Amino acid sequence: MTTGQGSSGNVLAAICSFFIPGLGQLVQGRLLKAALMFVLAGALWIIWLGWLVHLWSIYDAAVYKPGG
Repeated sequence: MTTGQGSSGNVLAAICSFFIPGLGQLVQGRLLKAALMFVLAGALWIIWLGWLVHLWSIYDAAVYKPGG
């Protein structure tokens, strides 16, 4: 499997993050980033800004490059 932006792993991770913020980062093995995205999105949904973190989570999973 190739790595980097546009790879099938990143596409799968972005799809996972679409459903649950941080799940894509968890699939990629980035536990701290996954927890941050999940908690931040949950906290900000209280004031209706969680969608921003949700979109950031999807984008971050899609463009992740291992080792960089």
